[in-house]
Amino acid sequence: MATLKEAAQAYEPPQTLNIADLDKVPVNIEIKDGEGKDRDGEVFKYKYATIDGKDYRIAGSILGGIKAILGKIPNLEFVAVIKQGMGMSTRYQVIQWNAATATEQVKG
Repeated sequence: MATLKEAAQAYEPPQTLNIADLDKVPVNIEIKDGEGKDRDGEVFKYKYATIDGKDYRIAGSILGGIKAILGKIPNLEFVAVIKQGMGMSTRYQVIQWNAATATEQVKG
């Protein structure tokens, strides 16, 4: 059994990451509804997906970007999300993920 000190040192508080933190995102993942509180204590709702045991928040604009790509590429399997800015001025761009392009970026 662990001591209080060991448990405290190993503790990681639950957190929701951002889907843009991933290199690629499968479009067939299950989406869940979450709820949180902002700095003022106001409740807000958000969408998230659990990937490899971690929760990743998905902004509505990301869903819209994926929908637009699916309109042109219905058999799309993966996307990449580019995040620009911070806080309320954050903007997301969704692009088709391409294995060949990703490999070239790693080499370059």
